[in-house]
Amino acid sequence: MHFTSEQHLDDGVLEREFTLGEIPGILWTPGSASASAPAPLILLGHPPLGLHKMRSRLTGRAQDAVADGFAAATIELPGSGDRPRWPAVEQARADLRRAMAAGEPVGEDTIDALILPLVEKAVPEWQAALDALLALPEIGGPVGYSGGVISIGTRLAAVEPRISAAVLFAGSFVPRVMFDEARRVIIPLHVLLQWDDEGNDRQVALDLFDAFGSKEKTLHANMGGHTGVPQFAGDSAARFFSRHLS
Repeated sequence: MHFTSEQHLDDGVLEREFTLGEIPGILWTPGSASASAPAPLILLGHPPLGLHKMRSRLTGRAQDAVADGFAAATIELPGSGDRPRWPAVEQARADLRRAMAAGEPVGEDTIDALILPLVEKAVPEWQAALDALLALPEIGGPVGYSGGVISIGTRLAAVEPRISAAVLFAGSFVPRVMFDEARRVIIPLHVLLQWDDEGNDRQVALDLFDAFGSKEKTLHANMGGHTGVPQFAGDSAARFFSRHLS
């Protein structure tokens, strides 16, 4: 891990950009004056829109996490930002947009071609980032995962034993194979669902929640579209992490 820049935000949060090989990322930690012990870590997932486009939203989520006593980190997803594009995935994305614009159902082959390569490459990269982050003296365990793409979060929760709890954002397409992986997830889960999400198949989101093998799992559903998550839903997710990571 190589740090490339740092700045202190107004609320005392130290924000550092880093690279891990070819992968850009951002780490937020308490400033030196407020840091007294290694902080638990929350990994911030996000859609494949690029860190530059998602930066302000990620920074807001990270500042809230640091205020609650956590460190927070994110990495650029494969095929996003300045990372090389995947022609097959780009074609699947074009097919998806074409189907949605025409009001047609999105086929399972398109969903698989769009999501599964992302999961296969992104999950090992998150694990490599976790190796590097936990080696820093200012970061300790336990570790949580928060955000989407929900298939990435599902795979991580199933295969990465260092993740103790997860807040998953419903609202992305889910390949059918992920239902088998969901049954292997046993950590505490808090799932956020926007009931009127224009790009989300609500029934698939409900079926995936039902498939998770966790004994403790909560579905927090709110009226509204994809970007209309109310502040109190975020507050509830923060309390979830405080229970399981503090």
